Amino acid sequence: MNKTKIDIATWKRRAQYEFFSTLDEPFYGITVTIDCTGAYDKAKKNGQSFWLYYLYQSLQAAQLTEPFRQRVEGDDVVVYDHVHANSTVARPNGTFGFGYFDYQPTLEEFIIAAQPELADVQGREDLVRLPRTDMIRYSALPWLDFTALSHASMFKTKDSCPKISFGKMTTKDGRRSMPVSIHVNHGLVDGLHVGQYVDCFQELMA
Repeated sequence: MNKTKIDIATWKRRAQYEFFSTLDEPFYGITVTIDCTGAYDKAKKNGQSFWLYYLYQSLQAAQLTEPFRQRVEGDDVVVYDHVHANSTVARPNGTFGFGYFDYQPTLEEFIIAAQPELADVQGREDLVRLPRTDMIRYSALPWLDFTALSHASMFKTKDSCPKISFGKMTTKDGRRSMPVSIHVNHGLVDGLHVGQYVDCFQELMA
């Protein structure tokens, strides 16, 4: 969990960070549509889980978009060298658990490393949330082609981890797409940065 402390006094976003840090709810959300035609075809051709495929590409885009690796820790702002995935995992009984998937240099390594964690979470009945901030909180709603989404929140607990949710994949005129909801802390991430992240994710999914 290598990280670097940001000098807030000389940070170009000091004013924005200090302003949004005073709000009870500094998070905001944006929903976009991602073309996943190429990604789906490639995953199926290679016999890979489409869910793990797009989860990895989303995580890869976060590595390449620095504000998505920044976190508020106490009175400090830090930037992690790498961030990882904390995702809901569907269980056979219709419930879900939380899985933790470390970032890997390649998709193939990520898929291999994910298998024991998937099996472990699917075999339990509890909800385990690790006290880590070097995470992006993911969820998937493959039943809904949503156009907006909100999250349950605990306002008394300060949080700065991005929350990304994926919706139902649909097909129109031969192209596959799915909605993606992105919630971020405005003290760290502006609309410009969300746009950069979405562009990067879309490029990786192409």
